[in-house]
Parts: sequence; structure tokens; C-alpha cells
Amino acid sequence: MNVTTVVPQLVQILWTLVTTGYSTEHSISGVSDPFLQVQILRLLRILGRNHEESSETMNDLLAQVATNTDTSRNAGNAVLFETVLTIMDIRSVAGLRVLAVNILGRFLLNSDKNIRYVALTSLLRVVQSDHSAVQRHRPTVVECLREPDASLSRRALELSLALVNSSNVRAMTQELQSFLESCPPDLRADCASGILLAAERFAPTKRWHIDTILRVLTMAGTHVRDDAVANLTQLIGGAQELHAYSVRRLYSALAEDISQQPLVQVAAWCIGEYGDLLLEGSCEETEPLQVEEEEVLALLEKVLQSHMSLPATRGYALTALMKLSTRLRGDNNRIRQVVSVYGSCLDVELQQRAVEYNALFQKYDHMRAAILEKMPLVERGGTQDEEAKESKEAQHSEAALVPTEPQASKLLDLLDLLDGTSGAAQPPPPLEPSSEGTSVHLLDLPCVSSAPASIPNLKVFEREGLQLNLSFVRPPGTPALLLIMVTAINTSEADVTHFVCQAAVPKSFQLQLQAPSGDTVPAQGGLPVTQLLRILNPKKAPLRLKLRLTYNHFGQSVQEIFEVNNLPVETWQ
Repeated sequence: MNVTTVVPQLVQILWTLVTTGYSTEHSISGVSDPFLQVQILRLLRILGRNHEESSETMNDLLAQVATNTDTSRNAGNAVLFETVLTIMDIRSVAGLRVLAVNILGRFLLNSDKNIRYVALTSLLRVVQSDHSAVQRHRPTVVECLREPDASLSRRALELSLALVNSSNVRAMTQELQSFLESCPPDLRADCASGILLAAERFAPTKRWHIDTILRVLTMAGTHVRDDAVANLTQLIGGAQELHAYSVRRLYSALAEDISQQPLVQVAAWCIGEYGDLLLEGSCEETEPLQVEEEEVLALLEKVLQSHMSLPATRGYALTALMKLSTRLRGDNNRIRQVVSVYGSCLDVELQQRAVEYNALFQKYDHMRAAILEKMPLVERGGTQDEEAKESKEAQHSEAALVPTEPQASKLLDLLDLLDGTSGAAQPPPPLEPSSEGTSVHLLDLPCVSSAPASIPNLKVFEREGLQLNLSFVRPPGTPALLLIMVTAINTSEADVTHFVCQAAVPKSFQLQLQAPSGDTVPAQGGLPVTQLLRILNPKKAPLRLKLRLTYNHFGQSVQEIFEVNNLPVETWQ
């Protein structure tokens, strides 16, 4: 069959049906033989697909059918719908495609639910190829969200989510959140997940992104995707300028409702990480919020005791309490009591965590501040499932020692400390992983019977109230590895600010500096600044350590460089 000869014949037949009126034998509701028109349009759709010449032959005819067909009856709507499908399938001109989308937009205003459903389904098919044309009908599509018919509202939701872009994300997200408040239960999961995906792709600012996720978690927390908690904690962790704002928003949301488990988990994580910011002065971006330490602890205990809390949620809350033991300035007896209670919990995960934390309070209290310091930012990479897994592992193993590569500038500065023999070129191998993943549990690191807890601490520096102490641990699983905890304490009347501690070792060693817990050492014996050094000594040679301290104290800039060569023999033998 020759397409170039058949198409003109079909076009002529259909043209005659459209322009010459109708006969009473074949017309239906004023439309001339709609069954024949539909069949011809379907055949033209097949013949014109991927055929430039045939498509050009049909353009004028399709425009005529689209503009002159009576739409007051279903027969005319059927012909129009087939015309739209034909226009979309062949290589029609841009103006004709816009006309087809406009016809579908008019279908959305029809009182017949079936016609509206067909229009929504068709627009969903063409939204990717003719996005701007469909975008003009966005208000009508949004109105269809309120349809009581579940199938219509579902199609409208899918189309609304497909219409979100960077220019309308604020308005569309607001409409979708309004729909989320009252949508049927079977649509809440799709709506919540769609909003989160749209916010992740098109968020104009980090603050708006955080606010959007928080509102979704507040309204439909139990219906969100599994990775929502991990994504939000990662987002907050990477927005340092919004830490104070985020912890205040989450604390307020948690105080109002502890039933939405993902919201409670994120709030507990954020309070544990940035609880010190919650108790500081008012944040410019939020309403004044006066919170006492007792209120924060009471709220987390309420989460622990609630029958609505899942075991994972209780784990977040218990970890948050433990982290607050290094963030708050009050007495830690209350936190110790809570931790000890859960040491006999029936849930094995909670029991293990509580036992590990209790060991930190007792035998290894000198390492507690460093182990519970703020989590470093987890780099995004791989699939979303991998991202969620990494973030959850970081939360569920707060004792993990996450290595961070020193900045290039710091490495260059250290090269001169020991005449160009810095040992920071190669990072030491990671500690042996636990059976549950790559995280290192507290019991795996210091809490073993053979841990060399007898290695004495060493004070290496003291000036105007600033002291620098070193404590040592040699993990039995890696005898060549030495962990040195540097602790800076300030007993003077003025804060030590811009505190930086750098280190270097001889060439035969390998050194890795972890990120410090802060750069300000509070006055009058406040919370110390801690930093972990990981040193690999494969040859078990006597260790020499060179330190450089830079800081501001009493309005003066201070720099001290000194060598520590009296390290205990147990650190290297």
C-alpha cells in the first residue's frame, strides 16, 4: 500500500464528511457519521506516524475538524478526542499541537467525569513533549484535585506533579500541600512523596526546602518515603547557616505532636546535634523561643516513654540525650539515669546502645566529648537508596569515627613542621567494621577487656589558663594504630577563639586529623574542644609529635609550635 496515494484519498473523504453537512441515516446528534470519522482518523494516525509528507497533507484537515466539530454532544467529543490523538502522534506543526492541548483543556471543564478523566490522561501523556502548552491549563488541572472521584483526583495529582518546574515550584507546592491536608488516605503517600521529589529538584533556597519537608512531615509523616528522614538530616547538616533556625522549628513541631514518627526522628537528631543552639539567644528568622534545659530533656524523655514511638525513634531520642550530655552545661545525672534504665530494655538494639553509652559515662568519660561531637556532612553520591542507607548508618551509630581528609592548605602548612617529613600523605586504614556495617560501635573500640586503658594521660601545653592534654587508646584489633584525643581546656576569664590545632609526624608514620569539635574554648572551664588524631605506626618506632596551635586570647593572636617527644612507651611498643 502506497501511503502517499492513500492518505490524500482518506483526507478527501473526511473533508467531505466535515464540510458537506450530514444525512439523517448516518448522523448522530448533528455529527456526520462519527463512527466513520473516528475510523478514518485512527487510520490516518497510523499512516502519518514518522511520515513527514503524509503529516503535512493532514494538517489543514485536522485543524478544520478540531475547530468545526460540535462539542455539545458526546459524538462530537469522540471525534475531537480522536483528532487530538492523531495530531499528537503524527509530525504535526507546533500550532496544531497547541490547538490539540487547548481542546483537552476545554475537556477539563466538561461536566462529564469520563471526559475529564480522558483529558487528564491524555494531557499526562503529552506533558513531556508539550510542557509549555499544558502549563497554560495548570489552574484547571489544580482545580481537578478537589474532585470527589478518586480516579479523577489521582490523575490530576499525577499531572500536577508533572507540571512543577523551577518557575512555579512555590505556587504548585502550596497547592499540593493544601491538597495533602484533605486528600483521601490512599493518595497521601503519592502526594507526600511527589512534593518531596519536586522540592528536591526545584527548591529555590535551602530554607524553603527545609520548611517544605517539615510541613509534609507534620501533615503526613507516616506516609512519606523511607529516605525522607535521611534526606532531611543531610540537608540540615549541610546548611550551617540554618542550624539554629532548623532546630527551633523542629523543637516547636515536636512539642506539638510526637505521633508522626519521621518528624520525631528528624527532630530528635537535630536537637541532639544542635541542642546548644536551641538554648542560645533568639534567632532572627524565627519567633523568640525561650527553652530551658529541663524542657528539652523532658520532651526527649516523653518520646522515649510514648507508646507511639517505634524502636528506631527511641534510638534517635536516646542518642539525642547522649549528645546533649556534651552540648548542655547542666548536670548530666538525669541523662545518666535514663541511659542506665534502657540498659535493661527488652529491645536488643536499644539495650546495646544504652550499654555502650553507659560505658562512655563511666570508664571512658574522657573520650565522650570527642566521640559525640557533631556529625560531619555525608557526601551525596550514588542512588537515593545508598544515600538513605549512609545517612541512617550515621544516625544509628553515633559512635562511628568518620574520617575526613585534611584540606590541601593545611597539609602544605604542616610540611614545614618536621622539615618536610609530614606523615599525612596516606590515611591509616579504617578500624575493623562491626557485623552490622561499616560503623564502629563503642564496645568495639575502647570497651574491651584488653584495651590499654592504663596508658597515662599527658599534659603538653599550658599558657594563661589554656591547657592541652593528650589521652591515648590503641585498638587491639589494629595494634599499629594509635588514637590520640587532644583536649583543650580553658580556665581563664576570657574565651579562646579561632582555635586551630595542627600536627605532624615523621615520614615513617601516617597521620590523619579528624575535624575538631569546635574552634572556641569557653572560659572558666566550659565544654572543652576535642580533636582526634589517628596515627599508623607500622614499624613500631618511637613516636615524635609536633604540634602547632593558633588562637586568639585576651585580644591577642597567639601561635605556638612545640614538639612532644616524651610520649609514654605504651603508645608505640
